[in-house]
Amino acid sequence: MTSAVVVGSGPNGLTAGVILARAGCRVHVIEAADAIGGGARSAELMRPGVLHDVCSAFHPIGAGSPALRSLRLDEHGLRWRWPEIDCAHPLDGERAALLHRSVADTADGLGADRAIWRDMIGGIAADFDDLADDLLGPLVAMPRHPVKLAGFGHRALYPATGLARVFRTAQARALFGGVAAHAFTRLDRLGSAAPGLVLLAAGHRHGWPVAQGGSGAIVTALASALIDAGGTITTGRQVTHIDEVDSADVVLLDVMPAAAAGILGDRLSARRSRRYRRHSHGPAAFKVDYLVDGDIGWTDRDCGRAGTVHLGGTFEEIVAAEDDVAAGRMPARPFTLVGQQWLADPTRATGSLRPLWAYAHVPHGFTGDATSAVTAQIERFAPGFAAQIVDSVSTSPAQLQRQNANHVGGDIGGGRNDLTHLIARPRLSPNPYATGVPGVYLCSSATPPGGGVHGMCGRNAAEAALRYLSR
Repeated sequence: MTSAVVVGSGPNGLTAGVILARAGCRVHVIEAADAIGGGARSAELMRPGVLHDVCSAFHPIGAGSPALRSLRLDEHGLRWRWPEIDCAHPLDGERAALLHRSVADTADGLGADRAIWRDMIGGIAADFDDLADDLLGPLVAMPRHPVKLAGFGHRALYPATGLARVFRTAQARALFGGVAAHAFTRLDRLGSAAPGLVLLAAGHRHGWPVAQGGSGAIVTALASALIDAGGTITTGRQVTHIDEVDSADVVLLDVMPAAAAGILGDRLSARRSRRYRRHSHGPAAFKVDYLVDGDIGWTDRDCGRAGTVHLGGTFEEIVAAEDDVAAGRMPARPFTLVGQQWLADPTRATGSLRPLWAYAHVPHGFTGDATSAVTAQIERFAPGFAAQIVDSVSTSPAQLQRQNANHVGGDIGGGRNDLTHLIARPRLSPNPYATGVPGVYLCSSATPPGGGVHGMCGRNAAEAALRYLSR
C-alpha cells in the first residue's frame, strides 16, 4: 500500500489526510502539540460549561468549501449552526449595517445602495458555488469557469477604497470595508477588494455559521473521517527533518514555508529555500476572550442578534486603522471583531454566563497589551459592557505563536494578503504546493487560498500528491 505522512494536524493537514486515505493510501498524521487542530480548537478557558473558540470561530468559507463538503463530515458529527443575523457593523449615532444570508434582506437595509448591493454582491454570490474551486485555488491555474471568473476578477482587482466609492451610504461602505478588512492588509492597494468580495459572496450563499460544540468539532469530525478511512494520528511528536519520515511515498507539510525549509534542509533547492525563508507574514491578531454576565447591551439592538460584530466605525476609520497596522503602528481604535457564538449555538453558554470572543488587528509581532483597546471598542458601541465582564483572558501575538507555530508573529492567516502574495503564495506557480522535492508538498495556509478553516489548501495539495503517485 502507498504510504503518506502528513506533518501537522490543522484542518488543512487533516483534510489532506482524509483525501489520501480515501484514495487508498496508508496515512499517518504527526502533530507536534499534545492536541490536534491548530487554530481550530475550543476550550473551557474560564468556567466549566462555557466554551470558547481558541482562534477560528466563524466559517463562511468552511460551510461552502468544496473540500469540506466533499468529505461528508455530517456523517462524522459536524453540524453547522447559523445566527439570526450573520454580521452587524454598528456606527456612532447611526443605525448598524446588517449582513443577512439573504441578499435581498441585506440590500433592503442599505437604502440608496440597495440596487448596487443586489447587482454586484448578489451576482457574485449567485455564482459562488461554480467559482469556488477557481477562487479557492492557485490564481494562475487554468480556470474551470473562465467567463464567470473574469466577471469577478474585474471587480476584485480594485483596491477596496476604489470599489467602496460605488456605495453612497455609510452603512454599505462600512459593511463592505469591515468584511474586506478580514484580509489584514492595506485597503488602498490593488486586489484588496478581492477577499471581501469572496467572504461576502460565501456568506450570502452559505451564511456565516459556527460549528455546534465549538470550532474544535470540525477537527473532531475530520479526525473521525481520517480514522474511519484507516488513517492514524500521533501527537506530541515534532518532525525536525525529512529523514524522520522519508520512508513514506509522499509527505505533506502543514507548516509555514520557513519551517518547511528547515525540515527539508539541503534537499530543497537553494532558490526555493531562500523563497521559503523569506515568506512574508502579515499583521497580527491580539485576542481577548471574555466571560460576561448576560447578553451584550449594544446601542443598536440588532447587534444583539448578530453572530459576528465588526467594530471599526466608518469605512474611512477602518482604512486608517489598517494603514497604521501595516506600517507597524498600533492604532488608538483598532479594527476589532467580536463573536457571539452562543446565539447560534446555545450549548456554548451556561446560565447567564456567555463566552464573548474578540480580537483586534495589531502590528506583526506586537509586544504591547491591547486588552484595554479591545474593551474600549466594545464599550464604544455597547455602553456598560465593562461592568458585565466576569473574567477575561488575553492572548498576545507571541502567545498565539506559542499555541500554534504556524501563527508566526501573531499572523493567523499564513502570510501577507496583498496582491503579490494572493497570486504568488508562496511562489508563482500553477502548482504552488509542490516543494520541488519529489513527493513532498506544502499544504498549510501559506498556500492558496490562504487562511481560514476550509481545508482547501490541504485538498489542493493532496490532489497534487495523488497526481504524482499516479505518474
